[in-house]
Amino acid sequence: MECYIISTDFFIIPLLSAVWIMLPAYLPNPVAAVSGGGTPVDFGRNFTDGRRIFGDGKTWRGLIVGILAGVGIGIIQIWAAGAFELGFLPHLTLLAVCLLAAGALLGDIVKSFFKRRYGRERGAKWPVADQYDLVAGAFLLLVIFDSGWLFGEITLPAFIFILILTPILHRAVNIIGFTIKVKDVPW
Repeated sequence: MECYIISTDFFIIPLLSAVWIMLPAYLPNPVAAVSGGGTPVDFGRNFTDGRRIFGDGKTWRGLIVGILAGVGIGIIQIWAAGAFELGFLPHLTLLAVCLLAAGALLGDIVKSFFKRRYGRERGAKWPVADQYDLVAGAFLLLVIFDSGWLFGEITLPAFIFILILTPILHRAVNIIGFTIKVKDVPW
């Protein structure tokens, strides 16, 4: 008798689906951190409140390279799904991959805007917002530009796993980034 909680349909497939779906959104932020530097997205300008719009941590190079990394991994996933007959995983499209990758970093940038408005400095902890900004940005772009794919491919169990995995992976990646001196803080 198979235990329902660990059955393929209830646990393993939704878990794999969550990682599969979010890989193009999970990859851009660490890649942007490693490859960043150069001209800030806000060009060093301040907002009307006298604080930086986004801050030095958001650069054009990081934004572009991060999005390209997310799209690149998504293209590899699309190819792998066809080459290895991974029909049990959600079907990724080029549009969905682009929206996931761009949305993840745009969500991070929007979070930085509000972080500056609340007087929080670069690297300061902002629980929940720090973990879910990429999910909110990615899903918002999907709702606006490809809602059919979003609601057709992301099941409720996969979405729940996305909500569970995101803060765990966020913390792990930040600890690694801190250890290899890409990040100033481990959160």
